[in-house]
Amino acid sequence: MSQRCVLVVAALLVFSQTARMQKGRTLDIYSIDVEGGQATLFVSPSGESLLVDSGNPGDRDADRIAASAKDAGVSRIDYLVITHYDGDHVGGVKDVASRLPIRTFVDHGPRMPPPGSSPLTPEAQANVDRVDRQYAEARAAGRHIEVRAGDTIPIQGLDVQVVSSKGAVITKPLAGRRTNNPLCRDFAPHPQDTSENIFSVGMMIGAFGRFRLLDLGDLTWNTEHDLVCPDNLLGVVDVYVTTHHGLARSGPPALVHAIRPRVAIVNNGPQKGNSRETWETLKRSPGLEDVWQLHFSVQRPAQPRFEENGQPGGPDLNAPESFIANLVDAPPTHAPAYALKLSVRPDGSFVVVNTRNGYSKEYKAGSR
Repeated sequence: MSQRCVLVVAALLVFSQTARMQKGRTLDIYSIDVEGGQATLFVSPSGESLLVDSGNPGDRDADRIAASAKDAGVSRIDYLVITHYDGDHVGGVKDVASRLPIRTFVDHGPRMPPPGSSPLTPEAQANVDRVDRQYAEARAAGRHIEVRAGDTIPIQGLDVQVVSSKGAVITKPLAGRRTNNPLCRDFAPHPQDTSENIFSVGMMIGAFGRFRLLDLGDLTWNTEHDLVCPDNLLGVVDVYVTTHHGLARSGPPALVHAIRPRVAIVNNGPQKGNSRETWETLKRSPGLEDVWQLHFSVQRPAQPRFEENGQPGGPDLNAPESFIANLVDAPPTHAPAYALKLSVRPDGSFVVVNTRNGYSKEYKAGSR
């Protein structure tokens, strides 16, 4: 055999092996316990990483994010999306960046006062200034992208579509066809939201053309409505990361029931999120198979500032313990802390694993 033939055969073998490896790669998603904040790590089939939010400031959450990255074989963050500038989402940037280099920072642009908001107290303003300064310092070490509704984020192996940003939402359907949403008839608006939450970067994250996950950050009730009313611009999803930790000021039935999630992931804390209203909306959602939680919800009073209607949170608002990653309430720095891991295969089927107990459940590829 000639040298040229040997080289051609060798190249074909390498190509074949690479193709087989790529064909077998999964999309891995880690929903990380940051005690009622948010940090979700995506590792695409190509190996690129996307971290959505960075949890709270300090070592606790950054160490947990770094542990999930190590489990995933990730040594850097290719894209960090900061959905908005609340401390439980952006507060951990400095500490995460000290453990994992961050190449590209994605956000909705400079902080601005929400419409109708009141001036902050001096103490609150000082805290905001500190958070903004730390984020700006970390961001200066990488590339920066400001996104708007309708943009895409170029991560190899993922289809990341921005559906909300800076108070605006998409105006065209993601699937290319408008679908009237009859659930809009019963929608009751909430009071105007005057918080940073309304600027949240919301994303539809897809893979393999067969799997879709919706994460809207802390977007709130009235703006979520605009994504699905009068027409459902989102379509249906396989996985729904509950908006705003499952608090009652987010997650209207007009949205949750229209997107028909098969699986819901509640990124709650033991005494934060998973409001009774949200739980009941989820459990009535057509097509829902399971709810998975980052934390067991303990007894707590209703929180009017989150628009809970006077009914307390409590232990009756929990999935079976096999579906809950963390069962402890105190201390808040509890160790170890456990994540929920999703692995999505090229055919669109996926498995969810509770890293606390190893319990897993398989979900067939959706036909929707």
